[in-house]
Amino acid sequence: MIKPLEIQKLRKVYPTFTLDNISFSLEPGKITGFIGRNGAGKSTTLNALFNFVNPDAGRVLFWGEDVNTKECEIKQKVGFVSSGVNYYPTKKLKKITTITKMFYHNWDEDAYNRYMHLFKLDENKTPKQLSVGMKIKYALVLALSHKAELLILDEPTSGLDPVSREELLDIFINLSEEGKTILFSTHITSDLEKCADQIVYIKNGQIKADKSIKVFVEEYKLVSFDKEEMSEVQKDLLIGAKKAKTGMTALVSSKRMNELSKSWAVSEATLDDIMIHMEVE
Repeated sequence: MIKPLEIQKLRKVYPTFTLDNISFSLEPGKITGFIGRNGAGKSTTLNALFNFVNPDAGRVLFWGEDVNTKECEIKQKVGFVSSGVNYYPTKKLKKITTITKMFYHNWDEDAYNRYMHLFKLDENKTPKQLSVGMKIKYALVLALSHKAELLILDEPTSGLDPVSREELLDIFINLSEEGKTILFSTHITSDLEKCADQIVYIKNGQIKADKSIKVFVEEYKLVSFDKEEMSEVQKDLLIGAKKAKTGMTALVSSKRMNELSKSWAVSEATLDDIMIHMEVE
């Protein structure tokens, strides 16, 4: 089966940061969460997908086609949505839409009207009059109206209130069920636990995990203990030990749970727990 997106050994060197041979791919019709702390390389990777950044090495393939040779054709089938997208603040949405649809030969006016109604958007309003959440919904409308098969979402829920975030996550799930493939970059890991199928975790410019979110979470347990209980033998088991309100917490591989002290409290690890402890130096 042809992958909607495949990144092969992508490399970009800056004076203070290196994107180090990044490789991963997306499964059709699935939501893949792309996680990592700020500065880990998420934005550099996403910018390289659209040639906003010129990588030093590697390839980016959409449906088996190299973005460098088929960029225009590929962009007809890909939608990009970001909380940082800025439109002309005082232009009516109607005018922005008129200009946007000139670039897409598959523009579907019926789909546009349907999604504008579904998302309760008024095309006589200007971006300046929209909330952050409504701007993201408008960006989604534009992407879906040119029949994008792949959606690249860069921090789409950043800055939204919990209710607006939940509404967007429901939309993403519905789009996935309709067969859309989604790459969802975010640092709000709880959002991914609600909607993602796969997870790609990047740290310091390197991919540390690329697998099912269920498998990834099940690989670890969260343990709590007093610092005095951490012997050298036990210390070897711990991943990212850090201070907590009472005592210490750390991750432990699920495969090594039988080596733990019986007195330590053990609980299921969330995606948030895993990322926080993995980032402990």
